[in-house]
Amino acid sequence: MARFDLPEVDAFTRPYWAAAAEGRLLLRRCRAGGCGAAHHYPREFCPYCWSEDVVWEPAGGRATLYTWSVVHRNDLPPFGGRVPYVAAVVELAEGPRMMTEVIDCAEPHLRIGMPLMVHFRTEPAEPVEAAGGVAEADGGYAVPVFRPA
Repeated sequence: MARFDLPEVDAFTRPYWAAAAEGRLLLRRCRAGGCGAAHHYPREFCPYCWSEDVVWEPAGGRATLYTWSVVHRNDLPPFGGRVPYVAAVVELAEGPRMMTEVIDCAEPHLRIGMPLMVHFRTEPAEPVEAAGGVAEADGGYAVPVFRPA
């Protein structure tokens, strides 16, 4: 069965996912004079000034809760087994906002501006076809989620 929670890793995003597997969150930062903005999701250009002079840099992992919604129904695998869950936008200490999930916090305790810290949830790799049947792909993915700091 197809999964809808796994990233599409390519040559450009590979450093991001490799760092996540090591428990590190990366951002992209523009090095163009007069800009210097950090951004997320990873892009090959700066979304503020359009410069292509952007580099990977480590993020500290601290964030604040910007907004959230509790998802009670999701029919796409594997989300149905996770409901209810908290889909959120967090504001990273470095400035960019990031879509993610808040874990280990009951809904009544969620507050805009609450401090959060990154955590990496390991997702198994999607099964791949192999000679003689289906075999599990090597490794998996570490996906950044956030929990109360």
